[in-house]
Amino acid sequence: MDGMDDLDGGPEGGAPWKRMSKEELENQYSPSRWVVRLGAEEALRTYSQIGNEATKRAQATRRNLLDVPYGDGEGEKLDIYFPEAVSEALPFLVFFHGGYWQSGSKDSSAFMVGPLTAQGLAVVIVAYDVAPKGTLDQMVAQVTQSIVFVQKQYPGNQGIYLCGHSAGAHLAAMMLLANWTKHGVTPNLKGFFLVSGIYDLEPVMHTSENASLLTTLEDAQRNSPQWHLKTAPTQPVDPACRILVTVGQHDSPEFHRQSRELYQTLRRGGWKVSFEELHDVDHFEILWNLTQKDYVLTQIILKTIFQES
Repeated sequence: MDGMDDLDGGPEGGAPWKRMSKEELENQYSPSRWVVRLGAEEALRTYSQIGNEATKRAQATRRNLLDVPYGDGEGEKLDIYFPEAVSEALPFLVFFHGGYWQSGSKDSSAFMVGPLTAQGLAVVIVAYDVAPKGTLDQMVAQVTQSIVFVQKQYPGNQGIYLCGHSAGAHLAAMMLLANWTKHGVTPNLKGFFLVSGIYDLEPVMHTSENASLLTTLEDAQRNSPQWHLKTAPTQPVDPACRILVTVGQHDSPEFHRQSRELYQTLRRGGWKVSFEELHDVDHFEILWNLTQKDYVLTQIILKTIFQES
């Protein structure tokens, strides 16, 4: 991790993406183009298949509450999977799926439920209204509401840990900026696991992925945790809250840059943050491997949650 502080691009000034051609930006922000073991389409198909199978298995083998409404909207539902031992005082891992804010579903995202519930965690998989139905502002509001719901339903929880992948990591990171006061409850947030995310949305405006999502620079900045944390640093509410920013070795250079810069910004802001580049995995494997209990990220999550030190 030495030398990371020299990588000070960021939302202003000399950000390297500003020197890229449209084609290169498109390439950098298309994760399936960077997979090493499968073709792009095959990687996406395998990702869906593993997610579907893991979710069916979790629904068949774990105690659960499915399609629980956390808000009034049709898409505002979540699934809760419980460990064997029933207790009011469980730690909860709340997961937000990826899909570039335009696809993905809670119904194919229960990758980590098996290994984590086996170790005594409750896992919550959250649905939100992806575009074009939902705007980014709405998605951020929905994710906020889902966390408020979990805290109110399970006030005796032993900690709420947020985990998101790709666009879901962006939504989880936006919770670092949430104003809980106006929701009348401060969730017992103990940790964030941000997996292969995008935290500065401005470059995404210049790709086909999100042209319709981010129509103005203000849209992009308002929904960029990196921009907010850099321009108006937010102090940690709970200094013990841990943040892991992680990226796959085979994620694109822009995904690496975004993760490292968020890590640096949080570290300067006094957050308890660590950075991990996970060896020999791409943007999809980094998540689908969470179906395995011995996988390094599964182990990091469990150690972070169950180790008090």
